[in-house]
Amino acid sequence: MINLNKIFTEKIFSFPKGGITFEDDSVPPRSSSVTAFLPSLSIIPMNENSANPLNLIVSVGQTVKEGMLLGRSKGPGTANIHSSIPGRVIRIVSWENAEGKINDGIAILMEGSFEKLGKHEEIFPWENMLPHDIQRTIAEFGVVEMDGEARPVSEIISSFRSVKETVTLVVRCVFDDPWLVADYVLCKERTDAVVEGAIMAARSCKINRIIFAISHGEKELGEAFLEIAQKWSIPASVVLVGSRYPQRNKRELELVLRNYAKKAGVDLGSLFILGPATLAAIYDAVKKQKPVLERYVAVGGTALNQPQVMKVRIGTRIRDLFEECGGFKKIPKRIATGSPLSGHPIFNLDEPVTKTSYAFFALLEEVDRNKDNNCISCGECRNVCPVGLDPEDLYKKILINSSDNSLQINNSCHGCGCCEAVCPSTLPLSSAIAPFNLREKNG
Repeated sequence: MINLNKIFTEKIFSFPKGGITFEDDSVPPRSSSVTAFLPSLSIIPMNENSANPLNLIVSVGQTVKEGMLLGRSKGPGTANIHSSIPGRVIRIVSWENAEGKINDGIAILMEGSFEKLGKHEEIFPWENMLPHDIQRTIAEFGVVEMDGEARPVSEIISSFRSVKETVTLVVRCVFDDPWLVADYVLCKERTDAVVEGAIMAARSCKINRIIFAISHGEKELGEAFLEIAQKWSIPASVVLVGSRYPQRNKRELELVLRNYAKKAGVDLGSLFILGPATLAAIYDAVKKQKPVLERYVAVGGTALNQPQVMKVRIGTRIRDLFEECGGFKKIPKRIATGSPLSGHPIFNLDEPVTKTSYAFFALLEEVDRNKDNNCISCGECRNVCPVGLDPEDLYKKILINSSDNSLQINNSCHGCGCCEAVCPSTLPLSSAIAPFNLREKNG
């Protein structure tokens, strides 16, 4: 056994102000995952985060195999996509999500036999691969930042290759939101893959050390990570962080890691932050020569009969997941993806699971966010804002000047939703402020 006194900091590092403690009894159990039924019809998303089109290399009527390349990366922000099931391409589809973005996908009717499912998986001896070969393999198999904005990991690696200072790989296992339960179960069930995926990412560019940033209640998980990491030559350690939401956000996480570095007298340099789902996908790509075909997803909510953490094929329709969880107790008032604090509504249950999906929920109750309600100036929104903003003041300015595109405000909101969660007047604070901030940044 590892001596925890040597590998864990006794101090718990947490960001200095704001945030909330978030609990939810309607999330699935943390015990284990179930494998979802294979979908008879899959909608494979063609592009998750970029306006650049893919080079589509299949056509309607064509037969495809499991893991077959469907679309090739074309331009910044795009990643290769592969078929998660064998079958026949029946159409190219488009849909508009709740944010007004038009998405395209490839509809595949399942037919034929599987190439990988249920078959013996060959292990590729990757240890002597050159850094550029690891990066190329990650790109070839379509690995993206699965707990972020679907940025191709190969592009992120390229950006760190040009950094002259020290680079630290941060494995982000921070469970400040109960709806991150799928990541937790993945860490427990695929511990080896998460750690070895981190080693692969580290070897793909000049990583000097690995830090496992772990919620302070999960010491056993940290111990398991380090037992595996000891087999490799890259220095690794665990930093215990707070579990107050939004500790997982990159800004808040970097704050506590910089504080840790100062206390420990170490130079972390630039931080390359990746989550467990991404690292497991890197492991599958490099060691098993396998594209991103599935991911762990939490499916729950008060309207659902049997919440579960599920291993789901990319492209599975949301309606299929809800049906496999026993369907609805009653007609839900809200269906969304992500977390109730910062998720996005879903109005079409034929939307598919994507590489970045981590949770879907259906609720019997809905908080009525009403911009016509009156602010009572309680100050709760200011107390919980982790970046020190005055959401009340920003909201009033935006409400009064909503048509004034020249309005300039000091707004560093990152949309965590804390202010909106505590507002007794149920004002749509974060919903109004965060998009305005994006308009400023993108403008």
